[in-house]
Amino acid sequence: MTTWTNWGGNVIASPALVATPGTTAEVADLVRAHASVKAVGAGHSFTEIAVTEGAQLRLDRMNRVLSHDRETARVRVQAGISLHDLNPQLQRRGLALPNLGDVDPQSIAGAIATGTHGTGGRLFGIAKAVVALQLVTGDGSVVEVDADHPWFDAARVGLGALGIITEVTLQCVPAFLLHAREEPMTLSTVLGGLDDLVDGNDHFEFYWFPHTEKALTKRNNRVADGTPRAPLSRWKHWLDDEFLSNTVYERINRIAAAKPALIPRLNAISGSTLGAREYTDHSYDVFVSPRTVRFRESEFAMPREAAQQVIAELQRWFERREQFIGFPIEVRFTRGDDIWMSTGYQRDTVYIAVHQYHRSDYTSYFAAAQDIFVAHEGRPHWGKLHTLDAAYLAQVYPRFEDFLAVREQADPEGRFSNPYLDRVLG
Repeated sequence: MTTWTNWGGNVIASPALVATPGTTAEVADLVRAHASVKAVGAGHSFTEIAVTEGAQLRLDRMNRVLSHDRETARVRVQAGISLHDLNPQLQRRGLALPNLGDVDPQSIAGAIATGTHGTGGRLFGIAKAVVALQLVTGDGSVVEVDADHPWFDAARVGLGALGIITEVTLQCVPAFLLHAREEPMTLSTVLGGLDDLVDGNDHFEFYWFPHTEKALTKRNNRVADGTPRAPLSRWKHWLDDEFLSNTVYERINRIAAAKPALIPRLNAISGSTLGAREYTDHSYDVFVSPRTVRFRESEFAMPREAAQQVIAELQRWFERREQFIGFPIEVRFTRGDDIWMSTGYQRDTVYIAVHQYHRSDYTSYFAAAQDIFVAHEGRPHWGKLHTLDAAYLAQVYPRFEDFLAVREQADPEGRFSNPYLDRVLG
C-alpha cells in the first residue's frame, strides 16, 4: 500500500493498488478487475474527488497528442497529458485553447472533470472546448461520447463519476497573442467600473487584498495579426513572478501565520509591491502564472450580477475582524454554458475564490465565505473546498437528476464512487 497526497497537502489517500496504464485497453482491463477505481492527475484539487482505497490509476503515460487537423482546428489527445505539456505542443501546431486557468499542472481530463474555467465575460471554461471524449465505463466498455451522444452534456464535466476519460478531442482556435495589462487599483474603483472592465476586455480578473482597499487588476486582450511578441524580460519575469510573487510572498505568509495581528499591514505591503506592467506574449504564457506558495482554496460560482453584493458582504465580515486573512481574494468571470454540471450552467458567472496559507487553519474563514456564497445561489467548484451535499446541489443544478440518471447507466455498480461523490451526488 502506498500513500498519495494532493498538491495542497490537505488530502491523503492510501490506495491498495497504483497502476500506470498506457492505453485505453489497459484502463478497461483495470476497471473490470477492481470494484473501486479512480483516476488521478496532478492532484491539484483540494477536495477528495480523486481519492480511493482501491485501485488508483495514474495516467501520466497517456500523455500524447494523437492527431490534429489544422483546417478544423481540432486536436485529439490522451487524457493524461498536462496543460503544461499540451499548450506548447498546440502552439507548435499553430493552435491554442481559447481560454485557460491561471495554473497548468492539471491533466486535461482532470481540468475538464472538475470544471477548470479561467476568465472572460464572453468566454467559457475549458470543458466547453471538448467536442468528443473516450470514456471507459463501469463494466469496462469503451464509449465514444460526442455531440450526438445522449451523455455528451453530462460527460464534459463528469466529476470522475461516469468513468475514466482516456482520450479527448478539443476544439481549438488559431494560436494567438495576448496583450497583458496589469495594474493596481482601489477596490472601489474596480467595483465602480466593473461591467466596463469585464465587458471591455477579452479576459478580466482582479485580486483583492483583505483588510485593505488594494486590488491588482489583470486585463488580457487579443492583438491584431502581425503584432510582434513583446514578452517580459527574463529579469522582470524573475523579479515579479518568481521572487516577489513566490519567494518573498512565502516569507510574508510565514510571518503572517506566526503573527496574525500583522496581516492587515502585511496585506497593505503585498498590495503595493507589484506595480503596473504591460507585455505581449503567447496566450498560454499570459494566462498561466507560477504558483509555488502552498495554500488551500474554496471557490464558488454565482450569478454575475451578484458580484458587488457578495464582495460587500465579505468586506463587512473582514471589518468585524473575526479573523485576519493574508491571502488575496481572486475574482473572475465567464459566460453561461450548456454543460449540466458546469458551475457556469445557463448563467453568466462571477467566480470568487478565497484562499488560506497551508500553515493556517482555513475552517472558519471558508465556512463564513460559504455562507455568503450560498445565500447567492453559489455553486462550489468541484475541485475546491466546500461542505455542501446533494440536497443543496440539486437545488442549484437544474439537470442534477438527469446527471444522476446518466451516472446510473455508466456506472451502475458504483466502481467510480468515493466518499466525496457520495456526499455531493447522494
